Amino acid sequence: MESILNYFETIPSLHRSLILVGGLTLFWLLEGTLPLFNFNYKKWKHAVPNLFFTLTTIIVNFGLAFLLLGTAQWVEDTKFGIINWIPNLPLWAYVLLGVLLLDLIGAYLAHYVEHKVKPLWVVHLVHHSDHNVDTTTANRHHPLESIIRFSFTLLGVIIVGVPIAIVFLYQSLSLIATQFSHANIKLPKKLDKAMSYVFISPDMHKVHHHYKLPYTDSNYGNIFSIWDRLFGTFMTLERESIIYGVDTFPDEEANGKIGELLKQPFHKYRKPSITNAPE
Repeated sequence: MESILNYFETIPSLHRSLILVGGLTLFWLLEGTLPLFNFNYKKWKHAVPNLFFTLTTIIVNFGLAFLLLGTAQWVEDTKFGIINWIPNLPLWAYVLLGVLLLDLIGAYLAHYVEHKVKPLWVVHLVHHSDHNVDTTTANRHHPLESIIRFSFTLLGVIIVGVPIAIVFLYQSLSLIATQFSHANIKLPKKLDKAMSYVFISPDMHKVHHHYKLPYTDSNYGNIFSIWDRLFGTFMTLERESIIYGVDTFPDEEANGKIGELLKQPFHKYRKPSITNAPE
């Protein structure tokens, strides 16, 4: 465990880039052999806006990295934060708890708030307006959302008290997890269900991308599914019934154009419709 932390404490930017590109490549190939839906689309054309927003996310995170590094160093120097206040915590538990709580605050809480606060929702819906969810959808976030997510990550670092090694470890795991959960792949249902008791499985997250409430407001988790189960936001829906997109922005052509997506958060709030969900 110590060697893992030592590696992530000084992980080269090239290695982080390889994780990003390697994950996209792996799941892109799997989508070709194990597709969940046979989309009638040009895969590369669909990927262009999603990869554009992946790039803007990288730029935002890189530009604000000094805040992340400084905050992580501060909590380490001052021993501030939850995991630093627990005495005699074994290293493995220190790392596991750090990753778990970062996932809660930096991902689950951020995602939940984005769905519940209208000004944040209109920013986040850029992610939901993809009509053909695949692994490139994972980082389809408006630049404003990248800033919002970064702010919650900073909050998580302060509250949890994680050093930069755990932050980079978490971000690497988070990246692979979100590429996996968005990938257009079809796992055996029993395997997917078993996985969803601990981790976010593809079928579980696809429910979140259904175009109507209440399903859109469910399954907020990023790596671990325990938060959705613990806080009552877990929902199921048969994979065959899922329709991607968001009902308030139904124009698939517009939702595939970078210019339109950049303007999307500045539209007047549109009230979503609600479909009946089984008890």
